Amino acid sequence: MLKKILLFGVALALIIGGILVIKTNKWDKVFPKSNKVNVERVEFKNRFGITLVGDLYTPKTMNRTDKLPAIAISGPFGAVKEQSSGLYAQTLAERGFITLAFDPSYTGESSGTPRHVAGPDINTEDFSAAVDFLSNYQNVDADKIGILGICGFGGFAINAAAIDTRIKATTAVTMYDMTRVSARGYNDSVDENARYEMKQALNKQRTKDFKNGKYLGADGLPEKLTGNEPQFVKDYWGYYKTKRGFHSRSINSNGKWNMTSSLSLINQPILQYSPEIRSAVLVIHGEKAHSRYFGEDAFKKLKGDNKELLIIKGANHVDLYDGGDKKVIPFDKIESFYKSNLK
Repeated sequence: MLKKILLFGVALALIIGGILVIKTNKWDKVFPKSNKVNVERVEFKNRFGITLVGDLYTPKTMNRTDKLPAIAISGPFGAVKEQSSGLYAQTLAERGFITLAFDPSYTGESSGTPRHVAGPDINTEDFSAAVDFLSNYQNVDADKIGILGICGFGGFAINAAAIDTRIKATTAVTMYDMTRVSARGYNDSVDENARYEMKQALNKQRTKDFKNGKYLGADGLPEKLTGNEPQFVKDYWGYYKTKRGFHSRSINSNGKWNMTSSLSLINQPILQYSPEIRSAVLVIHGEKAHSRYFGEDAFKKLKGDNKELLIIKGANHVDLYDGGDKKVIPFDKIESFYKSNLK
């Protein structure tokens, strides 16, 4: 029976300390597979009872008794672990860390219904659930755990670091504050009256959703570009809708967010207690990113001499998803940041 299972690319499922680990030889990522790491599909629950699914990357040089520093990684907002977060996880595992790239609640292979829902409380909890998992994994030093969030999950990562003192180092890459942009629009262009009209429309949609028994999706990226779109939309499209980053389970590639998810994002601002973060934080943003102000403003709120802002010359928002043509992701800096602070 096991031989038959192996033929389909799935090996033995093991329960280790309440953690489900499923070994697999199937490769479904948008980036090339490294021959320096092992990868396993894992499942764990958050405090809302949602089963999160992730890919656990470990260095092939790791011995059975080793206790290594670990990093939980998620994002961008609307992406899956087979995209940018997986690339970061694989690369950092090559550099000696145990890494976990995971799908947030209600998205990708993780559970939760209705599908394609986001929320500041839930998505902050997702990071802490990943820390739960890593803290109990046999080869992880539980005192040496960090997190890394990309795009919208950069904001949620900083928010998690404000509440979860087990997190010893946090990196926010090309970050969005999803609560701020949902409530105020880009560059805070939405005023109180416009926000009230938006809330009216969203609550009317709730009534319709209940009546229809299904949830309307918000508009996403167009299937084709006209050429008249803002540059940042063209940048997103160039990643999510092309061979570069398309993945069938990614909301931004092939789906729509639940429209009324915006209500909780509007009403529950994150980063309120980020000034109280005592652990190390590295904020990385592109010089030419339309979202740069999110990272700079988040950094201004942080206190202490273990916080750093790094602006990548010439990089736009999406360049930091996979490096872009110029390979601008500062992995050497990220590696040294974690090695300095997870010790």
